[in-house]
Amino acid sequence: MVLLSACTSATDPGESAATATTSPADNSCEPAVATPRNPDQVGRPTSYLEPREYSLTLTTNCGDIVITADAKNAPKTVSSMGFLANAKYFDQTLCHRLTTSGIFVLQCGDPTSSASGGPGFTIEDENLPEAIENNYPKGTVAMANSGPNTNGSQFFLVYADTTLGPNYTIWGKITQGIEILEKIAAAGTSSGATDGSPKFPIEIRSARLS
Repeated sequence: MVLLSACTSATDPGESAATATTSPADNSCEPAVATPRNPDQVGRPTSYLEPREYSLTLTTNCGDIVITADAKNAPKTVSSMGFLANAKYFDQTLCHRLTTSGIFVLQCGDPTSSASGGPGFTIEDENLPEAIENNYPKGTVAMANSGPNTNGSQFFLVYADTTLGPNYTIWGKITQGIEILEKIAAAGTSSGATDGSPKFPIEIRSARLS
């Protein structure tokens, strides 16, 4: 079973991810205005970035989430995600899946909000962790997939230590904004289940790699 599939929707079919409006307790988030849409056709990267660390900033309706992107250990992935970000692929998209039991992640990167959208290309796995406890620690950023070497645009942000099969490319670490994820998680899902669309929608207004 692929726990973080990029091809299986976790959204409650009776409610669009964009319709819930309950705010976190501290009212620190603005309402999301993005709606699901077909992915933009932006092409694919034709070269790799220099193997070093980069900064990817997700500007959201709840504040900035800053990711240190590790192109030393995941050069293809960071090059691809940076290409998509700077082509505005992630702009005005909703994070479509929240899990609050067993695994603790917010999944983003699908403009359709259906968990089936992608950029029209895939890249192979890189920098897979060991099969040990808490192999996706708090702050990890990794790719969602639908099987080996099927990475597209969907990724997940880990807000508490999580144990998963060693199947998901780790390409970054959150260095600012982890509290945003914790507040979204505390609000729960729109259906009240432990896996579904966030009760308070979180919108990526822009994403840029520098």
